[in-house]
Amino acid sequence: MPRWNPNTEDRLRAAAVELFLERGYENVTVAEITERAGLTRRSFSRYFADKRDVLFAGSEQLPVALADSVRRADGTLSPCEAVLTALLDVAGALADQAPLAAQRRAVVRASPELQERGRTKLAAATDAVADALRERGTAESEATLLAEVGVAIFRTAFERWTDQPDDLALPTRIREAAADLAASLGAVDFTALPHP
Repeated sequence: MPRWNPNTEDRLRAAAVELFLERGYENVTVAEITERAGLTRRSFSRYFADKRDVLFAGSEQLPVALADSVRRADGTLSPCEAVLTALLDVAGALADQAPLAAQRRAVVRASPELQERGRTKLAAATDAVADALRERGTAESEATLLAEVGVAIFRTAFERWTDQPDDLALPTRIREAAADLAASLGAVDFTALPHP
């Protein structure tokens, strides 16, 4: 009869992140992760495809969640307001992940391979948001621009949140990042920019 290990996924993730922070992502094997967690390789394989998956498992839900939220946004909202509403909606679901998110971010920052994987995940979120905006009737180029800006706001807010997880909630950080962008754009005199 198989043995049930409570919190197996959490134990594996915690062991992996500890080891990645201690030794660097590239210097840790799955065998070392399972040994640290007191589990088997088979247990690891039930939850994660590989050691990168420990850091990115569940991130495939972000594009879907953002796009669904854009689609559900009130039809009277502008495309920009729909994107910001979606960011705030999704941020609320991540509230309890700040401490682990900060550790994961530190591991990713130290690895070019993981940084590239992170950029790929954000690109998928951008594409999903742009598709959802197009479904709402937003023009192609505007949908792409707003999706890219929205994901940049989310990334900036997420970084600020993980840098100081006890300071402000992620939705507050999203509002802050959006306000910073709006203030920066408001300070630009677009008519004074040089013409090519």
